[in-house]
Parts: sequence; structure tokens; C-alpha cells
Amino acid sequence: MKRSTMKKTPVADVSKLSPADDEYTPAQRRKIDARLAKALAEVKAGRVRGPFNSADEMIADMKARLKER
Repeated sequence: MKRSTMKKTPVADVSKLSPADDEYTPAQRRKIDARLAKALAEVKAGRVRGPFNSADEMIADMKARLKER
């Protein structure tokens, strides 16, 4: 059985990207910012999964969490 390996990919230099301010209305931007803040709070509180050694390990974790629901 072939084992999958997950690798980190380089992150884009966000300073070279154009701002998305003109792509969203102020109301949309507030919703996006609120969701990002909530996600960051979850990470800071340690409510995250992984890192996983393989895709199979990640899938097994996901299936276990579905059974918990």
C-alpha cells in the first residue's frame, strides 16, 4: 500500500497582492472579519485538530468526530 505524504507549500507574499477592499461591501467585510476573528479565537483556544501524519489519519479523525455527533 502506497503511503501518502503531506507537504507544506510556500505561502504567497500577501504584501504583493491587491487589497480586496473594493471587492466587498462594508457589510460583507464586517461578516468576513467576524468569521476570521472567531476562527482565530478557536485556534488560540486550542480547539484544532492535527497535525496529521497522513491523509488516512486525518480521515480517521474526521470519521470518529462524525460518530460523536
